[in-house]
Amino acid sequence: MSAPEPRASEVGARVIVTGGAGYIGAHACKHLAQAGYVPVAVDDLSTGARAALRFGPHEHGSILDRGFLDEVFARHAPVAVMHFAALSLVGEAMRDPGRYWRNNLLGALTLVEAALDAGCRDLVFSSTCAVYGEHDGVTLTEDTPQAPLNAYGASKRAIEDMLRDFSASHGLRPVIFRYFNVAGADPDGEIGECHDPETHLIPVMLQAVDGMRPELVIHGTDYATPDGTCIRDYVHVMDLVRAHLMGLERLLGGGAPAVFNLGTGRGYSVGEVLERCAEVTGRKVPFRFGPRRAGDATRLVSGSRRAEDALGWRPEAGLDAMIRDAWGWHRIWHGRNDRASAAR
Repeated sequence: MSAPEPRASEVGARVIVTGGAGYIGAHACKHLAQAGYVPVAVDDLSTGARAALRFGPHEHGSILDRGFLDEVFARHAPVAVMHFAALSLVGEAMRDPGRYWRNNLLGALTLVEAALDAGCRDLVFSSTCAVYGEHDGVTLTEDTPQAPLNAYGASKRAIEDMLRDFSASHGLRPVIFRYFNVAGADPDGEIGECHDPETHLIPVMLQAVDGMRPELVIHGTDYATPDGTCIRDYVHVMDLVRAHLMGLERLLGGGAPAVFNLGTGRGYSVGEVLERCAEVTGRKVPFRFGPRRAGDATRLVSGSRRAEDALGWRPEAGLDAMIRDAWGWHRIWHGRNDRASAAR
């Protein structure tokens, strides 16, 4: 999963990475730095990890703060923006939709207006397969009708619409990536997934395996799937950020704005992921069954080859590699924290 050779004209060019201290944003910063860019992480550290800020400059502030953004754009003169900063917890989005609309949509609007006023028109946007909503039995393509089930997916869909409007009116050039379930970690062990609290399936499983939580709760066993648990398409975070660099290069090379799904085309149920986790780690995963969570779709699987056809992107890592790299990072990260606690 090595980074491509940078274009000579862009070596040392700066790219704003909002949410650069977050899980995906930090991996993107590392990949950009490897490719010869200077990633500028814009993050208020409300959810990101300061330890992940190691691949370029950090600007501490909120994307809702227009004055702050104007200063950042003036100081760094970036060639493009990668926009990852967003709230993304489905359960919370169901309980407090206003927070998601305010943070995600208004944050994106403020960022886009600041970028355009600074003359920066190339933007790579982190969207989600949650924009599609529930389509039982349908493999999702970029043309699948959108009917999001919660404020997280709905706010992302609204941002996509907003980007198209600014593209038509102001020449904004967005590449939009709709992610499926992102998993894994940097194989070098420098960065990984460390949310607090953790809600994503694979790291929660690993915490249960390692005794950091009593058990994994499987939410829902009555879905219309072979084992009754919901099905998701998992993509390695390093494959994902590689696609983002390809999208950036497309824009900087004069390519047209576009929308791409990023998934593997292979869905796994929660039960299947549990079995693979036990196999990879060599440990049993303690679990219990719980009720469904509001806003969860039955099946979300990508069926599109548009990213491969247009960008030359193809996912390289399978589910076992995602679990293995996440497990390696888990042991590094939590071993480090255990040592720090012991030192105190």
